[in-house]
Amino acid sequence: MNRRDLVGWVKRTVRGGVGAATLTVLCAHGAAAFPWSTDMFRGPTVPPLAVPPRVMPSGTLPVHGGEPPMTREEAAGSRRNPLAPTAVHLRHGAELFKTHCAPCHGGAGKGVGPVAFQMIVPPPDLTAAQPAERTDGYLYATIRNGGVVMPAYGDAMSAQERWEVVLYLRHLQGRLGME
Repeated sequence: MNRRDLVGWVKRTVRGGVGAATLTVLCAHGAAAFPWSTDMFRGPTVPPLAVPPRVMPSGTLPVHGGEPPMTREEAAGSRRNPLAPTAVHLRHGAELFKTHCAPCHGGAGKGVGPVAFQMIVPPPDLTAAQPAERTDGYLYATIRNGGVVMPAYGDAMSAQERWEVVLYLRHLQGRLGME
C-alpha cells in the first residue's frame, strides 16, 4: 500500500463515520508503516551453526589459567598441599565440604549422607581405611577429576578451594588440629 492509497483509505474511513479516534489509534500503531511488518517473513534465513564453533585442540589450557591434565596416581606422587592448616582455611574447607561433599559422604565424612542410599556403589567412609591412607595430592586429584562413581568438581571449585577441602578431610580424619 503506497502513501496515496493510504491517504485515500483514511479519507474514506473518516467520511464513513469511523471517526478521528480510530484514525489516531491506527497512526499510533504504525499503520502508515505497514509494509515493514512482513519483512521478517521475506528476509534471508541463517541456519544454526552455519559457522562451526571453535574446538580447542587437545592438550591446550584455558587462557586464564588452569592446571595440566594429571591422573590421581601422578598427583599422589607430585602434588603437596601448599596451604597451612589455619582456622580460616579449615572453616572455608568445612563450608565447601558441606556444600559439595556432604550430600553423599555425610557431614562427618562417614559415607552416610542424605543421598547415599540412592547410590549403587555406596560412598566410602573418608575418615578411615584407604581414603585416610591416601596422599593429599591423590585426594586433591580425586576432587578435581572425580572417581569411578564420584563426579568431578574441578569446574566447581578453584585450586585453593580443593586444597582447603583436603585440609578439612585431614581434620575429619584426626590428622590435623584446628589452629
